Amino acid sequence: MTTSRTFDDVAGAALPAPPERESDANLLAAKVVPRRRPGQWAAAAVVLVLVAMVVNTLITNPRFQWDVVAAYFTEASILRGLLLTVWLTAAVMACGYLLGIVLAVMRLSSNPVLRMISFGYVWLIRSVPPLVQLLFWYELASLYPQLSLGIPFGPSFVTVPTAHLFTGLLAAFVGLMLDVGAFSAEIIRGGLLAVEKGQTEAAQSLGLSGRRIFRRIVLPQAMPAIIPASGNLLIGMLKATAIVSVIAVQDLLYSAQLIYNQNFLIIPLLLVATIWYIVLTTLLSIGQYFVERHYARGSARGGGGPGFWQIIRGNLPLFGRTTPAGLS
Repeated sequence: MTTSRTFDDVAGAALPAPPERESDANLLAAKVVPRRRPGQWAAAAVVLVLVAMVVNTLITNPRFQWDVVAAYFTEASILRGLLLTVWLTAAVMACGYLLGIVLAVMRLSSNPVLRMISFGYVWLIRSVPPLVQLLFWYELASLYPQLSLGIPFGPSFVTVPTAHLFTGLLAAFVGLMLDVGAFSAEIIRGGLLAVEKGQTEAAQSLGLSGRRIFRRIVLPQAMPAIIPASGNLLIGMLKATAIVSVIAVQDLLYSAQLIYNQNFLIIPLLLVATIWYIVLTTLLSIGQYFVERHYARGSARGGGGPGFWQIIRGNLPLFGRTTPAGLS
């Protein structure tokens, strides 16, 4: 007796039965195992060993004379020099940025004369080292014994001798302020150019005034590009004020130099100045972070990003990931 088999029966017998698939519940319940990174842990171990060696030599080397550092850290002349350093940095940055705004507006103007003057100023100041500028202004009296105010190419009404006018502090302020003006002009110009022109055109089509367009539309979008570079310029200027010691301005570094010229404790006094600079730059860096976070609200870099301590923790391999949170 013959039995007839259909094509489907033959095909079904030839193919193996499909394996059982895991349920979605099992997949969701599976433990996620992070990828092993032995290279990162090895690099972290090497870095920790090097850091431990540095800390050990700082503590055990008696030539650092940490007791002397502690004794002079809050000495009156050091604090006066610190105050002058902070004041000079703040005054130079404030006036320099006002000058930079004017230069940036001139550079973006449709007037070719204003554009060329702004470009020439920025080119000249950025080409001359700040120390050379300070020495030039400090020795201005040898070039111009007196300054006069009056009719151009005519009689003068007021004449002031420059021998006692340009003191070391004034020369430092003018030289550093002009330097900040040149660099801040390029920072501001770059931030304004980063805003798309269509934003302004759209606001003009709605009938908004030019001042309101700049204040409410252009400037808020330009600030995220301006703030980081401005913060770096501020920190750099804080450290650059140390060069005023060359012209006998009693800032933080010059105050330390006056002391170690008397007691010959050079390394401890330099450490005092170094620690104060580290403290100030750290405070400025923290302030820069929060200002950047404020102006980045609503963007991908804004309020939804990682916090300050999350960034620090995310970049310490010993305590967490080596990539900042939110980037993986």
